[in-house]
Amino acid sequence: MPIDAAQVLAAEPRTVEISWTPRDVLLYHLGIGAGLPATDPGELRYTLETRLHVLPSFATVAGGGSPGVIRGLSMPGVDVDLARVLHGGQSLTVHRPLPVAGTATAGSRIAAVYDKGTAAVLVMRTEVADGDGPLWTDDAEIFVRGEGGWGGDRGPSVRPAAPAGEPDRTVERTVREDQALLYRLSGDRNPLHADPEFAERAGFERPILHGLCTYGMTLKAVVDTLFGGDVTRVRSCTTSFAGVVYPGETLRIRMWRLEGRVQVTVGAVERDDAPVLTGTIVDHG
Repeated sequence: MPIDAAQVLAAEPRTVEISWTPRDVLLYHLGIGAGLPATDPGELRYTLETRLHVLPSFATVAGGGSPGVIRGLSMPGVDVDLARVLHGGQSLTVHRPLPVAGTATAGSRIAAVYDKGTAAVLVMRTEVADGDGPLWTDDAEIFVRGEGGWGGDRGPSVRPAAPAGEPDRTVERTVREDQALLYRLSGDRNPLHADPEFAERAGFERPILHGLCTYGMTLKAVVDTLFGGDVTRVRSCTTSFAGVVYPGETLRIRMWRLEGRVQVTVGAVERDDAPVLTGTIVDHG
């Protein structure tokens, strides 16, 4: 079996030192669509170093290395075809506001392996801390098609109930044609997001947007729309990637206010609101 669950779970955590600068933060913000309009004071919080605030989702690319999905595929006991891999979900908890520049230690391990029958799911957990203590904890769910069926634990299946009633706010965000090409400069060079031939081999009509780019665009929309641009209010953001986004499409982001959290759904406007993100919860202070 290309995934040896026992070996994966027994592997020692991999620890590396990561660092980032304001330039990295600025590039990430541009990669998720910040800066339009360019002179908007709300956008300058993301694009001008003298006013810079760090959107918490920057944690998913901090250090410029491989994202959790790619790191997970390089762990002992994992030998799979990248073309059969999808990012199934993401959970990020921030323990304090992210600094605009920093050096930290990141420890990564496979925290769980689930057998979904037709697929396997690996949960890649990364815990990051600097000299002042924990910064964030990041879980990436790695969905590997065709690698289930060995009789293992199916894992949790409980998802948040669908939102009730009309959303409190709805916004639309356009994905630029070159969005994936810009976003990949923050570290995720998976050819699925740039190479048409690779995308076709993976079963897509053309390169798709990174799920974490949609994730960042959605969190930014919540922060800007409901939190007045205050990035420090975010405590965590969890989502499931329900469908793909193609560069050039429009995201329709619906938000429901709940006690201490915001529930969000995201659909692709041009494809009759085909679900893109589901089960999305932003916890806040």
